[in-house]
Amino acid sequence: MSVIEVQASEIAGKAIRKENFFILDVRNKDDFDDWKIEGENIEYLNVPYFELLDGVEEILDQIPTDKEVIVVCAKEGSSVMVAEMLAEHGRTVGYLKGGMKAWSEHLVPVKVGDLNNGGELYQFVRIGKGCLSYMAVSNGEAALFDATRMTDVFIEFAESKGATIKHVFDTHLHADHISGGRLIAEKTSATYWLPPKDAGEVVFQYEPLEDGDEIVIGSTKISIEALYSPGHTIGSTSFVLDDQYLLTGDILFIDSIGRPDLAGLAEDWVGDLRETLYARYKELSDELIVLPAHFMIMEELNDDGTVAKKLGELYASNHGLNIADEEEFRQMVTKNLPPQPNAYQEIRLTNMGKLKPDEDQQREMEIGPNRCAVR
Repeated sequence: MSVIEVQASEIAGKAIRKENFFILDVRNKDDFDDWKIEGENIEYLNVPYFELLDGVEEILDQIPTDKEVIVVCAKEGSSVMVAEMLAEHGRTVGYLKGGMKAWSEHLVPVKVGDLNNGGELYQFVRIGKGCLSYMAVSNGEAALFDATRMTDVFIEFAESKGATIKHVFDTHLHADHISGGRLIAEKTSATYWLPPKDAGEVVFQYEPLEDGDEIVIGSTKISIEALYSPGHTIGSTSFVLDDQYLLTGDILFIDSIGRPDLAGLAEDWVGDLRETLYARYKELSDELIVLPAHFMIMEELNDDGTVAKKLGELYASNHGLNIADEEEFRQMVTKNLPPQPNAYQEIRLTNMGKLKPDEDQQREMEIGPNRCAVR
């Protein structure tokens, strides 16, 4: 039979559409348990490659013949070899081109909705990493929020919409992934904005985001209002866009809330986190559509592939927003922190401009799931 090359984009589409297929993951068990391709109807078998060096006969009865089978490894090589061994036994199987590294970097652009007076808002779903970026487009100009390091994707998308990127924002100094914001700003001559309280150690020029700043793109005067909202970091800044959308960065997610400890200051920042979630955001309209910078599980995706929900709905359903007792909230946050993101200190230094890793090093630093939320 045959071996089929499968792109990350194809698997992303299947996962979003909740299609049923089978993954044979041949990475080590620890790597599989830590991070894998996820989806509501995906079935899995994890058998490390080194256990299959003598052949795949012992696992043939565990590989279905009535559904699509895709072999996955870290970089591609091992999955090709295992897929070829299965093909020798008459199976038609695919392998993920580029492996989990390609899965980590794939971005799915999804339209969130229309803005007033003709603009559009897009969400870029980094499905393998849980990162979410945003682009607002209006009258030939674009603003970009929390861009990942796959810079060409954003620049080419803006060009496809006939828009020039004028402003690039990071809601905070990221610790789980390398920001592409500064490089995109350099490539497009855009203004790069960063909260000054997060920028005390950066070694590059930036425009300081301040509470109440209003930045306009396009002749339709789409307002992007900065809202100081500390807690995940001391400088975390949210955006109210067009009086319709609330970009929350890593402060508030659909099913959880942001962790306050990635600079080692959980006890100091948990009070800021509560103040933002229980006071600052409470003053906003329940009708604002929350657009976070990350998602944790595939179930947070809507049927159209977006990650979005009204603020009022989150106050009704998100456990992190419904703990009346302040001490109970403090305990819940500080005692339920997941492991630190992989290489988070190096990622923070890279986002400060102090480290300059090459592309392969950047990929390696980002391998694994995002861990920005309280469990």
